Amino acid sequence: MTEQAADPDTLRVVLVDDQALVRAGFAMVIDSQPDMHVAGQAGDGAAGIDIVGREQPDVVLMDVRMPRVDGIEATERILALADSGRIRTPKIIVLTTFDDDEYALHALRAGASGFLLKDTLPEMLLDSIRTVIDGGAVIAPTTTRRLLDNELLPRLGAGGRGTDHAAGGGPGEAAPKAEAAPTQPSLLDDAAARRLDSLTPREREVLVLIAQGLSNTEIGQRLFLAQPTVKTHVGRILMKLQARDRVQAVVLAYEAGLVGGH
Repeated sequence: MTEQAADPDTLRVVLVDDQALVRAGFAMVIDSQPDMHVAGQAGDGAAGIDIVGREQPDVVLMDVRMPRVDGIEATERILALADSGRIRTPKIIVLTTFDDDEYALHALRAGASGFLLKDTLPEMLLDSIRTVIDGGAVIAPTTTRRLLDNELLPRLGAGGRGTDHAAGGGPGEAAPKAEAAPTQPSLLDDAAARRLDSLTPREREVLVLIAQGLSNTEIGQRLFLAQPTVKTHVGRILMKLQARDRVQAVVLAYEAGLVGGH
């Protein structure tokens, strides 16, 4: 574990990965920054849950494949603790490899704020941490289209059901531009459907553009809105949908049938 005097304005990061060398590499990158430091490390999900509960970090970098408790279950359990008020809610970024699309999908549904490949560049890792803290979401560029086109949509079409949680684009590639498909069948449960119905027509329009992968700047340009106005709409959408971040909003929009694949 990295020990360092914590400035109250410094972002506290917990690393959860069963590979010590991976943790050491990430720790070196993170601790090189004046605005963040590693508050704790764990080699499996069970130990990660304990450290998150003790250290109350701002961000957790979570591997998916680990012994004892994997990253998906650990994400669910950490966010369940946060939902119960026992700990403050951390932003969780799932660490994945090229063949982990299905694990990443389940992690996003569990409430993770995004996922990155383990070989991501140091600057993208740092940008991603700052992005999720600012309410954005991060998705590894090379897996975005494959995940949404080949993993998310077929599973939703087969009757899969995602999380009800969902807020500004990150340094990863945006979700693929999807065509509006209001006739798609909704897979939302009744509570989620009621939350969706609470959106104003403008908020639904913004939600569709979020699901199409547009950034706040692009949404403003498309709808001729000022940036503060777009930001207000996004915040209200997330609040009404009880959404954690933009990634979860995309999942919900697909489940609601607001957008569809190519």
